[in-house]
Amino acid sequence: MRKNIIFAVLLALAALPLQAKDWTREQVAAAITKVNDYWQTNNKAEVRSFWDNAAYHTGNMEAYKLLKNEKQLDYTRRWADHNDWSGATEANPAKWKYKTYGEGKDFVLFGDWQVCFQTYIDLYNLALSQGGTAEQNYFMVKRAKEVMHYEAYSKANDYWWWSDALYMVMPVMTKMYRLTGDKQYLDKLYENLCYSDEIMLDKETGYYFRDARYVYPKHKSANGKKDFWARGDGWVLAGLAKVLQDMPKDYEHYQFFVDKFKRLSAIVAKTQQKEGYWTRSIMDPAHAPGPETSGTAFFTYGLLWGVNNGYLPKKEYRKTIERAWTYLTETAMQPDGKIGYVQPIGDRAIPGQTVDANSQANFGVGAFLLAACEYYRYL
Repeated sequence: MRKNIIFAVLLALAALPLQAKDWTREQVAAAITKVNDYWQTNNKAEVRSFWDNAAYHTGNMEAYKLLKNEKQLDYTRRWADHNDWSGATEANPAKWKYKTYGEGKDFVLFGDWQVCFQTYIDLYNLALSQGGTAEQNYFMVKRAKEVMHYEAYSKANDYWWWSDALYMVMPVMTKMYRLTGDKQYLDKLYENLCYSDEIMLDKETGYYFRDARYVYPKHKSANGKKDFWARGDGWVLAGLAKVLQDMPKDYEHYQFFVDKFKRLSAIVAKTQQKEGYWTRSIMDPAHAPGPETSGTAFFTYGLLWGVNNGYLPKKEYRKTIERAWTYLTETAMQPDGKIGYVQPIGDRAIPGQTVDANSQANFGVGAFLLAACEYYRYL
Protein backbone atom coordinates (compact mmCIF):
# COMPACT_ATOMS: atom_id res chain seq x y z
CA MET A 1 0.00 0.00 0.00
CA ARG A 2 2.76 2.42 1.04
CA LYS A 3 4.75 1.61 -2.11
CA ASN A 4 1.69 2.33 -4.23
CA ILE A 5 1.25 5.73 -2.56
CA ILE A 6 4.92 6.62 -3.10
CA PHE A 7 4.70 5.53 -6.72
CA ALA A 8 1.57 7.65 -7.24
CA VAL A 9 3.31 10.68 -5.71
CA LEU A 10 6.33 10.21 -7.97
CA LEU A 11 4.09 9.99 -11.03
CA ALA A 12 2.29 13.17 -9.99
CA LEU A 13 5.62 14.99 -9.50
CA ALA A 14 6.84 13.85 -12.90
CA ALA A 15 3.72 15.29 -14.50
CA LEU A 16 4.26 18.74 -12.99
CA PRO A 17 5.58 21.45 -15.34
CA LEU A 18 9.32 22.04 -15.26
CA GLN A 19 10.35 24.84 -12.95
CA ALA A 20 13.50 26.92 -13.15
CA LYS A 21 15.75 26.54 -10.15
CA ASP A 22 15.89 29.47 -7.79
CA TRP A 23 18.11 31.76 -9.82
CA THR A 24 19.48 35.00 -8.42
CA ARG A 25 20.22 38.05 -10.54
CA GLU A 26 23.91 37.53 -9.81
CA GLN A 27 23.74 34.01 -11.25
CA VAL A 28 21.94 35.25 -14.35
CA ALA A 29 24.58 37.97 -14.80
CA ALA A 30 27.29 35.33 -14.50
CA ALA A 31 25.57 33.20 -17.17
CA ILE A 32 25.33 36.19 -19.50
CA THR A 33 29.02 36.93 -19.04
CA LYS A 34 30.07 33.30 -19.50
CA VAL A 35 28.06 32.87 -22.70
CA ASN A 36 29.21 36.17 -24.17
CA ASP A 37 32.86 35.63 -23.23
CA TYR A 38 32.76 32.18 -24.84
CA TRP A 39 31.41 33.58 -28.10
CA GLN A 40 33.75 36.55 -28.30
CA THR A 41 36.80 34.48 -27.37
CA ASN A 42 36.11 31.94 -30.09
CA ASN A 43 34.89 34.25 -32.86
CA LYS A 44 36.56 37.35 -34.29
CA ALA A 45 34.72 40.67 -34.33
CA GLU A 46 35.87 41.59 -37.84
CA VAL A 47 33.10 39.94 -39.89
CA ARG A 48 30.56 41.39 -42.29
CA SER A 49 27.43 43.28 -41.20
CA PHE A 50 24.91 40.79 -42.63
CA TRP A 51 21.89 39.72 -40.56
CA ASP A 52 23.36 36.76 -38.68
CA ASN A 53 26.27 38.72 -37.24
CA ALA A 54 24.12 41.81 -36.72
CA ALA A 55 21.53 39.81 -34.76
CA TYR A 56 24.26 38.72 -32.34
CA HIS A 57 25.19 42.35 -31.75
CA THR A 58 21.62 43.29 -30.83
CA GLY A 59 22.03 40.81 -27.97
CA ASN A 60 25.49 42.05 -27.05
CA MET A 61 24.22 45.63 -26.86
CA GLU A 62 21.46 44.54 -24.50
CA ALA A 63 24.03 42.76 -22.34
CA TYR A 64 26.12 45.95 -22.24
CA LYS A 65 23.13 48.06 -21.23
CA LEU A 66 22.59 45.70 -18.30
CA LEU A 67 26.12 44.85 -17.13
CA LYS A 68 28.28 47.67 -18.58
CA ASN A 69 31.09 45.32 -19.65
CA GLU A 70 33.36 47.62 -21.67
CA LYS A 71 35.44 44.78 -23.06
CA GLN A 72 32.36 43.15 -24.56
CA LEU A 73 31.16 46.49 -25.92
CA ASP A 74 34.53 47.01 -27.62
CA TYR A 75 33.86 43.81 -29.60
CA THR A 76 30.78 45.47 -31.13
CA ARG A 77 32.60 48.74 -31.81
CA ARG A 78 35.33 46.82 -33.68
CA TRP A 79 32.65 45.08 -35.75
CA ALA A 80 31.00 48.40 -36.63
CA ASP A 81 34.36 49.99 -37.54
CA HIS A 82 35.26 46.98 -39.69
CA ASN A 83 32.06 47.53 -41.69
CA ASP A 84 32.46 51.31 -41.92
CA TRP A 85 29.12 51.64 -40.08
CA SER A 86 27.26 50.38 -43.17
CA GLY A 87 25.18 47.50 -44.37
CA ALA A 88 25.22 46.83 -48.11
CA THR A 89 27.50 49.44 -49.64
CA GLU A 90 26.25 50.32 -53.15
CA ALA A 91 26.25 54.13 -53.42
CA ASN A 92 23.77 54.63 -56.26
CA PRO A 93 20.12 54.40 -55.08
CA ALA A 94 19.05 53.52 -58.62
CA LYS A 95 20.80 50.18 -58.15
CA TRP A 96 19.38 49.34 -54.70
CA LYS A 97 17.46 46.01 -54.51
CA TYR A 98 15.20 44.18 -52.06
CA LYS A 99 12.60 42.06 -53.89
CA THR A 100 14.60 38.83 -53.80
CA TYR A 101 17.11 37.33 -51.41
CA GLY A 102 20.58 38.75 -51.96
CA GLU A 103 23.90 39.14 -50.18
CA GLY A 104 25.54 41.47 -52.71
CA LYS A 105 26.48 45.09 -52.08
CA ASP A 106 23.50 46.28 -54.16
CA PHE A 107 20.86 44.73 -51.84
CA VAL A 108 20.82 47.91 -49.77
CA LEU A 109 17.04 47.87 -49.18
CA PHE A 110 16.96 44.16 -48.29
CA GLY A 111 16.23 43.88 -44.58
CA ASP A 112 19.04 41.44 -43.84
CA TRP A 113 21.49 44.27 -44.56
CA GLN A 114 19.59 46.75 -42.37
CA VAL A 115 19.48 45.10 -38.93
CA CYS A 116 23.03 46.40 -38.34
CA PHE A 117 21.55 49.91 -38.14
CA GLN A 118 19.89 48.99 -34.82
CA THR A 119 23.32 48.63 -33.23
CA TYR A 120 24.89 51.62 -34.97
CA ILE A 121 22.10 53.84 -33.67
CA ASP A 122 22.50 52.39 -30.16
CA LEU A 123 26.24 53.09 -30.25
CA TYR A 124 25.59 56.62 -31.48
CA ASN A 125 23.15 57.30 -28.64
CA LEU A 126 25.64 55.83 -26.18
CA ALA A 127 28.38 58.13 -27.48
CA LEU A 128 26.13 61.15 -27.01
CA SER A 129 25.23 60.08 -23.47
CA GLN A 130 28.94 59.91 -22.66
CA GLY A 131 29.59 63.49 -23.73
CA GLY A 132 30.20 63.19 -27.44
CA THR A 133 28.56 65.59 -29.88
CA ALA A 134 26.30 64.80 -32.81
CA GLU A 135 28.89 66.20 -35.20
CA GLN A 136 31.71 64.07 -33.75
CA ASN A 137 29.69 60.88 -34.04
CA TYR A 138 27.63 61.52 -37.16
CA PHE A 139 29.63 58.88 -39.05
CA MET A 140 27.91 56.21 -36.94
CA VAL A 141 24.46 56.96 -38.37
CA LYS A 142 25.26 58.58 -41.72
CA ARG A 143 24.56 55.44 -43.77
CA ALA A 144 21.55 54.49 -41.66
CA LYS A 145 20.00 57.90 -42.28
CA GLU A 146 20.72 57.74 -45.99
CA VAL A 147 19.22 54.29 -46.51
CA MET A 148 16.28 54.42 -44.14
CA HIS A 149 15.21 57.92 -45.21
CA TYR A 150 15.08 56.66 -48.78
CA GLU A 151 12.93 53.69 -47.74
CA ALA A 152 10.64 55.71 -45.49
CA TYR A 153 9.83 58.19 -48.25
CA SER A 154 9.60 55.72 -51.13
CA LYS A 155 6.28 54.69 -52.65
CA ALA A 156 6.89 50.95 -52.30
CA ASN A 157 5.50 49.08 -49.29
CA ASP A 158 6.47 45.50 -50.17
CA TYR A 159 9.89 45.55 -48.48
CA TRP A 160 9.15 42.92 -45.79
CA TRP A 161 8.12 39.80 -47.64
CA TRP A 162 9.59 37.27 -45.17
CA SER A 163 8.93 37.09 -41.43
CA ASP A 164 12.57 37.56 -40.40
CA ALA A 165 12.43 41.12 -41.73
CA LEU A 166 10.05 42.07 -38.94
CA TYR A 167 12.94 41.75 -36.51
CA MET A 168 15.58 43.01 -38.90
CA VAL A 169 13.90 46.29 -39.84
CA MET A 170 10.84 47.16 -37.73
CA PRO A 171 13.02 48.21 -34.76
CA VAL A 172 15.24 50.23 -37.10
CA MET A 173 12.18 52.29 -38.04
CA THR A 174 11.30 53.12 -34.45
CA LYS A 175 14.94 53.86 -33.61
CA MET A 176 15.08 56.17 -36.64
CA TYR A 177 11.97 57.92 -35.34
CA ARG A 178 13.66 58.44 -31.98
CA LEU A 179 16.81 59.61 -33.72
CA THR A 180 15.15 62.12 -36.04
CA GLY A 181 11.69 62.88 -34.63
CA ASP A 182 10.29 62.21 -38.11
CA LYS A 183 6.87 60.51 -37.85
CA GLN A 184 7.22 59.22 -41.42
CA TYR A 185 9.31 56.34 -40.05
CA LEU A 186 6.38 55.19 -37.91
CA ASP A 187 3.92 55.57 -40.77
CA LYS A 188 6.15 53.58 -43.11
CA LEU A 189 6.57 50.91 -40.45
CA TYR A 190 2.80 50.55 -40.22
CA GLU A 191 2.37 50.58 -44.01
CA ASN A 192 5.06 47.95 -44.58
CA LEU A 193 3.71 45.70 -41.84
CA CYS A 194 0.21 45.85 -43.30
CA TYR A 195 1.68 44.51 -46.53
CA SER A 196 3.42 41.71 -44.61
CA ASP A 197 0.12 40.85 -42.94
CA GLU A 198 -1.57 40.52 -46.30
CA ILE A 199 0.85 37.90 -47.61
CA MET A 200 1.93 35.80 -44.60
CA LEU A 201 -0.17 36.44 -41.48
CA ASP A 202 -2.43 33.54 -40.52
CA LYS A 203 -5.57 35.29 -39.32
CA GLU A 204 -6.82 32.19 -37.49
CA THR A 205 -3.87 31.91 -35.10
CA GLY A 206 -1.95 35.19 -35.23
CA TYR A 207 1.19 33.32 -36.29
CA TYR A 208 3.14 34.28 -39.40
CA PHE A 209 4.12 31.87 -42.14
CA ARG A 210 7.80 32.37 -42.97
CA ASP A 211 6.87 33.81 -46.38
CA ALA A 212 4.26 33.38 -49.10
CA ARG A 213 5.73 30.03 -50.18
CA TYR A 214 4.70 28.41 -46.91
CA VAL A 215 1.09 29.61 -46.61
CA TYR A 216 -1.39 26.82 -45.82
CA PRO A 217 -2.83 24.87 -47.61
CA LYS A 218 -0.37 25.46 -50.47
CA HIS A 219 2.31 24.20 -48.10
CA LYS A 220 1.74 21.75 -45.24
CA SER A 221 3.83 20.11 -42.55
CA ALA A 222 4.68 16.42 -42.70
CA ASN A 223 1.37 15.59 -41.05
CA GLY A 224 -0.76 17.97 -43.08
CA LYS A 225 -0.81 20.84 -40.58
CA LYS A 226 -0.01 24.52 -40.84
CA ASP A 227 3.77 24.83 -40.84
CA PHE A 228 4.81 27.76 -38.67
CA TRP A 229 8.59 27.99 -38.29
CA ALA A 230 9.66 28.73 -34.72
CA ARG A 231 12.59 31.01 -35.51
CA GLY A 232 10.52 32.88 -38.08
CA ASP A 233 7.82 33.68 -35.55
CA GLY A 234 10.46 34.25 -32.88
CA TRP A 235 11.80 37.06 -35.05
CA VAL A 236 8.30 38.56 -35.17
CA LEU A 237 7.56 38.49 -31.44
CA ALA A 238 11.01 39.84 -30.56
CA GLY A 239 10.67 42.52 -33.24
CA LEU A 240 7.32 43.66 -31.87
CA ALA A 241 8.79 43.88 -28.37
CA LYS A 242 11.58 46.09 -29.67
CA VAL A 243 9.14 48.27 -31.60
CA LEU A 244 6.99 48.88 -28.52
CA GLN A 245 10.08 49.98 -26.59
CA ASP A 246 10.53 52.99 -28.87
CA MET A 247 7.04 53.71 -30.22
CA PRO A 248 5.28 56.67 -28.56
CA LYS A 249 2.04 55.63 -26.89
CA ASP A 250 0.17 58.48 -28.51
CA TYR A 251 1.01 57.26 -32.02
CA GLU A 252 -2.23 56.68 -33.92
CA HIS A 253 -1.48 52.99 -34.66
CA TYR A 254 0.11 52.18 -31.30
CA GLN A 255 -2.77 49.94 -30.21
CA PHE A 256 -2.51 47.96 -33.46
CA PHE A 257 1.01 46.93 -32.45
CA VAL A 258 0.03 46.23 -28.84
CA ASP A 259 -2.86 44.00 -29.91
CA LYS A 260 -0.65 42.11 -32.37
CA PHE A 261 2.01 41.57 -29.69
CA LYS A 262 -0.52 40.31 -27.14
CA ARG A 263 -2.23 37.97 -29.57
CA LEU A 264 1.01 36.43 -30.77
CA SER A 265 2.24 36.07 -27.19
CA ALA A 266 -0.90 34.16 -26.22
CA ILE A 267 -0.60 31.58 -29.01
CA VAL A 268 3.14 31.24 -28.39
CA ALA A 269 2.52 30.33 -24.75
CA LYS A 270 -0.11 27.75 -25.74
CA THR A 271 2.19 25.94 -28.17
CA GLN A 272 5.24 25.48 -25.92
CA GLN A 273 6.43 21.90 -25.36
CA LYS A 274 6.34 20.68 -21.75
CA GLU A 275 10.17 20.53 -21.77
CA GLY A 276 10.27 24.30 -22.23
CA TYR A 277 11.22 24.67 -25.89
CA TRP A 278 9.28 25.22 -29.09
CA THR A 279 9.76 22.71 -31.89
CA ARG A 280 10.93 23.99 -35.24
CA SER A 281 7.51 23.39 -36.81
CA ILE A 282 5.41 24.79 -34.00
CA MET A 283 2.06 23.12 -34.72
CA ASP A 284 3.55 19.79 -35.81
CA PRO A 285 6.22 18.65 -33.32
CA ALA A 286 6.67 15.38 -35.22
CA HIS A 287 7.68 17.24 -38.39
CA ALA A 288 11.15 18.06 -36.96
CA PRO A 289 11.14 16.82 -33.36
CA GLY A 290 13.46 17.86 -30.56
CA PRO A 291 14.65 21.09 -28.97
CA GLU A 292 15.67 24.24 -30.83
CA THR A 293 17.21 27.26 -29.15
CA SER A 294 16.95 30.30 -31.43
CA GLY A 295 13.17 30.30 -31.78
CA THR A 296 12.80 29.42 -28.11
CA ALA A 297 15.11 32.23 -26.99
CA PHE A 298 13.42 34.88 -29.13
CA PHE A 299 10.01 33.77 -27.82
CA THR A 300 11.34 33.84 -24.26
CA TYR A 301 12.71 37.34 -24.77
CA GLY A 302 9.42 38.61 -26.16
CA LEU A 303 7.31 37.10 -23.38
CA LEU A 304 9.67 38.31 -20.66
CA TRP A 305 9.76 41.80 -22.08
CA GLY A 306 5.97 41.83 -22.23
CA VAL A 307 5.66 40.79 -18.57
CA ASN A 308 8.42 43.12 -17.40
CA ASN A 309 6.79 46.11 -19.08
CA GLY A 310 3.17 45.47 -18.15
CA TYR A 311 1.88 44.26 -21.51
CA LEU A 312 1.38 40.65 -20.36
CA PRO A 313 0.11 39.43 -16.95
CA LYS A 314 2.85 37.67 -14.99
CA LYS A 315 0.44 35.19 -13.46
CA GLU A 316 -0.59 33.85 -16.87
CA TYR A 317 2.91 33.62 -18.33
CA ARG A 318 5.00 32.59 -15.31
CA LYS A 319 4.99 28.84 -16.03
CA THR A 320 5.80 29.37 -19.71
CA ILE A 321 8.70 31.64 -18.80
CA GLU A 322 10.11 29.33 -16.13
CA ARG A 323 9.93 26.28 -18.40
CA ALA A 324 11.66 28.19 -21.19
CA TRP A 325 14.39 29.46 -18.86
CA THR A 326 14.97 25.93 -17.57
CA TYR A 327 15.45 24.72 -21.14
CA LEU A 328 17.74 27.61 -22.07
CA THR A 329 20.03 27.16 -19.06
CA GLU A 330 19.93 23.40 -18.50
CA THR A 331 19.87 22.14 -22.10
CA ALA A 332 20.87 24.90 -24.51
CA MET A 333 23.67 26.41 -22.39
CA GLN A 334 26.68 24.10 -22.13
CA PRO A 335 29.10 24.09 -19.14
CA ASP A 336 31.72 26.10 -21.05
CA GLY A 337 29.22 28.79 -22.11
CA LYS A 338 28.49 27.49 -25.60
CA ILE A 339 24.86 27.80 -26.70
CA GLY A 340 23.77 24.64 -28.47
CA TYR A 341 20.69 23.24 -30.22
CA VAL A 342 20.53 26.20 -32.63
CA GLN A 343 19.05 25.31 -36.00
CA PRO A 344 21.49 26.38 -38.75
CA ILE A 345 20.72 29.23 -41.14
CA GLY A 346 17.65 28.36 -43.19
CA ASP A 347 14.03 29.29 -43.80
CA ARG A 348 11.95 26.38 -42.49
CA ALA A 349 11.79 23.33 -40.27
CA ILE A 350 13.60 20.50 -42.06
CA PRO A 351 12.68 16.89 -41.24
CA GLY A 352 15.75 14.83 -40.35
CA GLN A 353 18.06 17.81 -39.85
CA THR A 354 20.48 17.27 -36.96
CA VAL A 355 20.35 19.90 -34.22
CA ASP A 356 22.35 19.03 -31.10
CA ALA A 357 24.48 20.41 -28.28
CA ASN A 358 27.22 21.36 -30.76
CA SER A 359 24.84 23.27 -33.07
CA GLN A 360 25.71 26.90 -32.40
CA ALA A 361 25.36 30.18 -34.29
CA ASN A 362 25.88 33.88 -33.75
CA PHE A 363 22.18 34.76 -33.91
CA GLY A 364 21.40 32.01 -31.39
CA VAL A 365 23.81 33.57 -28.91
CA GLY A 366 22.25 36.98 -29.53
CA ALA A 367 18.80 35.57 -28.84
CA PHE A 368 19.99 33.94 -25.62
CA LEU A 369 21.54 37.21 -24.43
CA LEU A 370 18.29 39.09 -25.09
CA ALA A 371 16.28 36.52 -23.13
CA ALA A 372 18.79 36.34 -20.27
CA CYS A 373 18.87 40.12 -19.85
CA GLU A 374 15.09 40.20 -19.57
CA TYR A 375 15.13 37.28 -17.13
CA TYR A 376 17.54 39.28 -14.96
CA ARG A 377 15.04 42.15 -14.97
CA TYR A 378 12.20 39.69 -14.36
CA LEU A 379 13.87 38.60 -11.14
